[in-house]
Amino acid sequence: MKRLWVVLQFLTMLLVSFFPIASLTVQGFTGTYGINYGRIADNIPSPDQVVTLLRAAKIKNVRIYDADHSVLQAFSGTGLELVVGLPNGLVKDMSASEDHAMTWVKDNVQSFLPETQIRGIAVGNEILGGTDSELAAALVGAVKNIYSAIEKLHLTDVVQISTAHSTNVFDHSYPPSSCTFKENVVQYMKPLLEFFSQIGSPFCLNAYPFLAYVYDPENIDINYALFQSNPGIYDPKTDLHYDNMLDAIIDAGYVALEDAGFKKMEVIVTETGWASNGDTNEAAATPNNARIYNYNLRKRLAKRKGTPLRPKRVLKAYVFAIFNENLKPGPTSERNFGLFKADGNISYDIGFHGLKSSAADALLFSLKDIRAWGWSRSNFVVSAISAVALLLFLR
Repeated sequence: MKRLWVVLQFLTMLLVSFFPIASLTVQGFTGTYGINYGRIADNIPSPDQVVTLLRAAKIKNVRIYDADHSVLQAFSGTGLELVVGLPNGLVKDMSASEDHAMTWVKDNVQSFLPETQIRGIAVGNEILGGTDSELAAALVGAVKNIYSAIEKLHLTDVVQISTAHSTNVFDHSYPPSSCTFKENVVQYMKPLLEFFSQIGSPFCLNAYPFLAYVYDPENIDINYALFQSNPGIYDPKTDLHYDNMLDAIIDAGYVALEDAGFKKMEVIVTETGWASNGDTNEAAATPNNARIYNYNLRKRLAKRKGTPLRPKRVLKAYVFAIFNENLKPGPTSERNFGLFKADGNISYDIGFHGLKSSAADALLFSLKDIRAWGWSRSNFVVSAISAVALLLFLR
């Protein structure tokens, strides 16, 4: 019996070492690489096929822009982690009525838990910095009512509340150390940040070096925007050097937060990407540039490092997007941010496989993925098998 107890203790230590207990603080984004699943299209694969695609690509963190029930059902039991969106069109109603907020959370979140792993609710998208002041004024009320609903339903340790901002909320963002929130944004941003600080939510930022470059190609080195070799920029106030624009945009966000009194708040990139096709004034929107940006972004995130200003804050980012979306309004680039084409095949090669990959490719991908676990997982399996064999021997 004593020998059996020793073996059981040994197995317990192995399990704790390789599968640590989760943090008590809810995290809407548990990895470093995620993807946005936009569906403004009439020709993209079904949600079930999208699940197949994402699982093959080993992308676990996914954001959607609503709470479509067919998507939530398709993700049930898959292990993929979702952030659902409360559309801008519902924000005023949620702000005005706690009962409506409760009904929305019950119908679109609670009823799908725990089988569908909903990890967050994004209340609106890019509201502050826009032109609708009434919508901006309603945002913090909607956030509070949605949070109140999940609190009453005892879901605060499961679901994180956030909202995403465009860089339009910033003023004087170059160099990063000069960044502040725009004067007409502060009145809405400050109470929102105060509430997010209380509940432990991050500052979510949609950051597009592509858009910055297209706006000012004469003064921005495209290699700086694409994570390619370049002289970079120097920020004299902080004595920091930046070799890519994404890091600079994120640190501008950290500076604005610190200026507003929220130095400890984390910045998460909720959208970033590069278009593979565009209008005549979007010459940088090419398949090759999109491939370079998204390939280098994957490498950047895989390093699990922070930015020059916050080196200990591991950068997390959701790429935009899974598919090209043929019904999106606006310039041609808006319809061409997808890593995958409408039929599920890759738009360009950054290491993912499309829906129509051959069985041999799928098997090879699986073997590569197993090898990518590294020796630590292999050692765990060997150790566990050895422990069981020892247990049988001692019986």
